[in-house]
Amino acid sequence: MYDVNGYPMIQSMRWYGPDDPVLLSDIKQAGCSAVVTSLDQFAPGEIWTEDEVMKRLNQIESAGLKWEVVESIPVHEVIKAGKGELNHLISNYKTSMINLAQSGIKVITYNFMPVLNWTRTNLEFHVADGSKALQFEWKAFAAFDLHILKRPDAEKDYTPDQRLDALNYFMGLTLQQQELLRDNIIAGLPGYQQKFSLEEFQSAIDFYSGISRNQLRQNLVAFLKEIIPIAEKHDVSLAIHPDDPPFSLLGLPRVVCTADDIEFILNAVPSPANGLCFCTGSYGVRADNDIPAMIRKFADRIHFFHLRNTKRNSSGDFFEDNHLEGDTNMYHVVREIIALSDRRKINITMRPDHGHQMLDDLKKRTNPGYSAIGRLRGLAELRGLEYGLRGLDT
Repeated sequence: MYDVNGYPMIQSMRWYGPDDPVLLSDIKQAGCSAVVTSLDQFAPGEIWTEDEVMKRLNQIESAGLKWEVVESIPVHEVIKAGKGELNHLISNYKTSMINLAQSGIKVITYNFMPVLNWTRTNLEFHVADGSKALQFEWKAFAAFDLHILKRPDAEKDYTPDQRLDALNYFMGLTLQQQELLRDNIIAGLPGYQQKFSLEEFQSAIDFYSGISRNQLRQNLVAFLKEIIPIAEKHDVSLAIHPDDPPFSLLGLPRVVCTADDIEFILNAVPSPANGLCFCTGSYGVRADNDIPAMIRKFADRIHFFHLRNTKRNSSGDFFEDNHLEGDTNMYHVVREIIALSDRRKINITMRPDHGHQMLDDLKKRTNPGYSAIGRLRGLAELRGLEYGLRGLDT
């Protein structure tokens, strides 16, 4: 690690545990001092036990790394929807937070996206340089929604032109390609325990029937009012990840998409413990999000950064671009992070996100978006950018 004045970012990578094809030794060799990880063996709503937290912590520390951030303790769908028996699930969530805090892990990421976490239609989008990236394409998603899932009343969410594009796209798919599109959308995150059939997926969507965007917002606030006092007591910082993509899908509301959404969440529970996992890739999909301005505005409540870049087109499709390319000006982003860190006198954790599958990783089994070499490239670029912006000599 290089020496710098001020408060440089803590460089980390996401690690999906012992089954991750990227080893802790790989992450250390990449130049990281920390990992971001989760106990995926526990289903949403279950308690993360002290023994399992310590087991994971000891494994990480024995590799010469630190466990800086939890990503994520999943929020149960019952809590998000505000339906059913919430109390024991919220109690379990509090206990997991306490067990982590007692082990010295004080930043906890979570999201409030109904049913799906991040969603892409293509996990092997071919980039011009020969690498592979993640992609979201509206006509492919609409084809899934209208002609594979066949969600009731889905037609209402698309214009006539979009419906026609979706039909033409679907008609051009082989059965194998239909199955791949289905799996890409509903497979879930790497390490995610819940795998849906189409029937189960529709049932999960139906669980949110009648829940408006405002109601989902209120459910989030109610959840925060329960857990933030525990976070304050144990010096824990909660960091909500934005919706990815940051717009409604499948008729489901999403409530962490814009600067206005952030302002609502932070004002509703005005505690320093109620903060953000600021993902430049998620927010950057929307042209109306000014990413550097948002970092500047909410700087005091940002606890963790995902730095990645996306490239969108006029139809709203996008793919994961190289970290210093795409629609978000990473120069201005990192400059704002330096100002934030030095003013607050903190080393804030950053991880490069959704790297391209490239070089030797094209021949290996990798988790989509989480191959080693693509993230190493992103980390090196971001590290060099920060170093250059600080204007320091080697």
